[in-house]
Amino acid sequence: MEISTLAMYHCLAFVWYFFVAYSITHVRTEERPSEVFLYGGQWKYLTVLNLVLQAVFYGVSFLADVLRLIKKLRCAKCVISSRDLLFSVLAFPVSTFVSISFWTLYTYNRELVYPKSLDGVIPLWLNHAMHTAVLPFAVLEILATPHRYPAKKKGLILLGFVSFLYISWVLWIYSVTGEWVYPLFALFSPAGLAAFFAGSLAIIVSFYNFGEFLNRMIWDFSSLAQCT
Repeated sequence: MEISTLAMYHCLAFVWYFFVAYSITHVRTEERPSEVFLYGGQWKYLTVLNLVLQAVFYGVSFLADVLRLIKKLRCAKCVISSRDLLFSVLAFPVSTFVSISFWTLYTYNRELVYPKSLDGVIPLWLNHAMHTAVLPFAVLEILATPHRYPAKKKGLILLGFVSFLYISWVLWIYSVTGEWVYPLFALFSPAGLAAFFAGSLAIIVSFYNFGEFLNRMIWDFSSLAQCT
């Protein structure tokens, strides 16, 4: 894809995610169900954190494209390295996890992740913007431009560290409020919850590996060498 076209795409994606993040963080207080958006606000939900993550990623990607267009190649190389690390370790695996896990649990029992009371608060389009569109956006990014993945050990350590931070945030909220971020967690014993978190980590690691596999399948090694 031409750099100018790529810059336009990344700019539009950034604006889209900024708009979606703005929309969900400005849900009118009087319309919110009493059990939702209390301690921690929207920032306790992985879905909302992912929207911010995607906005940051596409903003960095747009900056890299602009620097390449104006021939600031030394600066562009540094920004591209940050872009690739963000995409490989977080943007792709988290988006894939959010979309697939949400719709799997929603199909099984929506009350576990997205209570029906939210239907009157969050419009249908916003639900799909947060939980559906994130996956094709992630796949399209792999198709649009090659990304250099970090060494496997480094990538998995970073992904594991960020996952640990989010799990710690969820447990902290429970310790303060006595309420789980997602009703699903209340179904588990402590051992069962630990097993669930471990299984979720294994799944998101598999999505990391899948993203790396797709990247290598679509782009040859010469393309990967040129992406920095």
